[in-house]
Amino acid sequence: MRHEIDPVHCAATPIAFRRAELRDIPALLAIEDLCFPTDRMSRRNFRYAITHAKGAFLVAERAGRVAGYGVVGFHAGTRIGRLTSFAVDPGCRRLGIARRLLAALEDAARGHGCRAIRLEVRRDNTPAIALYTRTGYGVFGLYLQYYEDDMAALRLEKRLEA
Repeated sequence: MRHEIDPVHCAATPIAFRRAELRDIPALLAIEDLCFPTDRMSRRNFRYAITHAKGAFLVAERAGRVAGYGVVGFHAGTRIGRLTSFAVDPGCRRLGIARRLLAALEDAARGHGCRAIRLEVRRDNTPAIALYTRTGYGVFGLYLQYYEDDMAALRLEKRLEA
């Protein structure tokens, strides 16, 4: 059974960022269902990212409920972090959560010694592309037929200042 999102919970409530926990998985799955028609993270993907993956997995929390999340991975031998998943509950959009969550993930990457972050985004996801370009990400490549439905992915990168 998936966790239902209450869009009203995002109204005028302060936001906090914290590490994801196993108890967040139902809310994370609900956000995945609302945000992505394909290429969703599974319960198993979330569990692994929370318990074993090398990186930062942060949730944005409002009124005690998960409003969004982001995962940036760190890999040995490189100073480039990789944003692997990022989503905000549609009922909580246009409140600055995505911009602030992205900044928190960048801070975590900086703290790990990363000099840049890279990501892939659907070529047709104009709101996400707008967010990334407004916050300093630039396109450096393209993956054709990257997603399950054969949509291409833009490859973006942002250099992180020390």
